[in-house]
Amino acid sequence: MSHGAAPDRIFLRGLAIDCVIGFIEWERRIRQTVVIDLELPVDCRAAAVRDRVEDTLDYKKVAKRVIAFVEGSSFQLVETLAERIAQLILEEFALAWVRVSVNKPGAIRGSRDVGVTIERTRDTGARDEAS
Repeated sequence: MSHGAAPDRIFLRGLAIDCVIGFIEWERRIRQTVVIDLELPVDCRAAAVRDRVEDTLDYKKVAKRVIAFVEGSSFQLVETLAERIAQLILEEFALAWVRVSVNKPGAIRGSRDVGVTIERTRDTGARDEAS
C-alpha cells in the first residue's frame, strides 16, 4: 500500500483492552481481552527540530480514544472491531491511512492468539490482510 507523503510512522503495539467480543453466547456475557496494534503516518521532522508534541501526532491521545471506544464496544467479530477502530482514527485524527491489528489471545486452543490486520485510507477505503 502506498502511504503518501509521510514516510515516518508512529506505532503502538500490545494495547490490551477488555471488551465484549465474540459470537458464542458465553462470550457475550463476559469481557475478554483484545490486544491492539496501530501504525499511524507522521512526519517526524518538525517534531524532531522543535522537540514539541504539538508538532507530531500525540499517540497518548490516540491510545486514550481507542481504549475508551473499545471498552464501550460490543461486537461479534474482531473484523468489525478493527474496521470501527480504523474509521474512528481516520476521522478523528485526520490521518491519510491507518493499519490496525486486533488479536484475541487464547481464542483458538493451541494458538497464542488469532486476529486480523487491516489497512484503511481516507481516499480509497480498503485492503484486508488476515493474520
